Amino acid sequence: MQTDKIYFAYGSQDGELFKIALKTGILTMITLGIYRFWAKSRIRRHIWSSASIGEDRFEYHGTGLEKFLGFLIAIVVLAIYLGLVQLILIYFGLNLFQMTDDPAQVFAQTAAIYLNLLAVLPLAAFATYRARRYKLARTSWRGIRFGMDNGAWGYVWRYLFYSLLTLVSLGALMPLATFRLEKYMADRSFVGDAPIAQNGKWAELYPSMKYIFFGVLCVLGAVVIAFGAIKIGIIAGFLGCIVLVCGLVHYNVQSFAYLMTHKTLNKTVGFSATPRTKRILATYILGGIVVGLITGIFGAVFGGISFTLFSVGNASTLGFLFTGLTYLGFFVLANALSLIMITQPILEHMFSSITVHNSSDLEKIFQTVRRSPADAEGFADALDIGGAF
Repeated sequence: MQTDKIYFAYGSQDGELFKIALKTGILTMITLGIYRFWAKSRIRRHIWSSASIGEDRFEYHGTGLEKFLGFLIAIVVLAIYLGLVQLILIYFGLNLFQMTDDPAQVFAQTAAIYLNLLAVLPLAAFATYRARRYKLARTSWRGIRFGMDNGAWGYVWRYLFYSLLTLVSLGALMPLATFRLEKYMADRSFVGDAPIAQNGKWAELYPSMKYIFFGVLCVLGAVVIAFGAIKIGIIAGFLGCIVLVCGLVHYNVQSFAYLMTHKTLNKTVGFSATPRTKRILATYILGGIVVGLITGIFGAVFGGISFTLFSVGNASTLGFLFTGLTYLGFFVLANALSLIMITQPILEHMFSSITVHNSSDLEKIFQTVRRSPADAEGFADALDIGGAF
């Protein structure tokens, strides 16, 4: 068996991505959010072109217009769907907008709120599948397009089923949900004429949950301690929550590594991934501190200027305008800094941890014609689950 291998790599200058993020953020602010679809495409194009396998870089072919039109279509569908849901709730006496002091009606309104949220879950699952399909369809390597077969509705009912299993089992069956949902999407994906397959066993994801279990035990122990010493219990509970959050990060990182290592392309090309959770956590923490410090200084300086403008007798209008622009600029700056201080370093680490085995068989992969999705992540954007890029 051939054992030749090549490596994934990621190389991007922070300054270039920062300029793109800052410029597109300002344009998004000026256009009241409309430009964000084009902004997302420009950022993705830069990130995709910074990633490579061997000497060959990825390319991103998505456009802002596709995303914008898909978003408009999705908004119409979403409005009709939620309108029908609301009519059904009203028919059963669950009116979300009725003002009342009656405890029974208050309970009914609360139930209506949660039912509306639950009604969005199928669309959220649909959006997740379609967004991934769109990104694959707009990605190429060596001129060969990636792709994914249609199967969004099949993913929806599986997502709802496995989410319910996870909930009923109090999280114990989360590895089953993670594995089966990823397998469903991976087995419908391809590169040119080469299919992708997800192998492995879901139970082998349990070692990745060890810190989650430990965090849960810490929280439960804190609850017991709180009965005897409330202050110590609160501190222990806080520390337990930190362990639990770190455990979730560890699970996400290591489940990615396991799933990637057990994928195959065209039955012969294999992969391995060795990302480190400590590196990811350190990037989150240190990057978050740096972003917080810089944006804090920005807020203090421009906040002081706003206060000065309000102190001037006839400058209240100018003060309001400047304060509003400062508020929006704060988020534009925070987003751009987060990209280069948190998101990009994590991408670089995760991507660079992947190795391709039997890489000579990549030469056997050719382009094929497949139908591309038309909604361009519209539902994902409408539900704000399109992801960081």
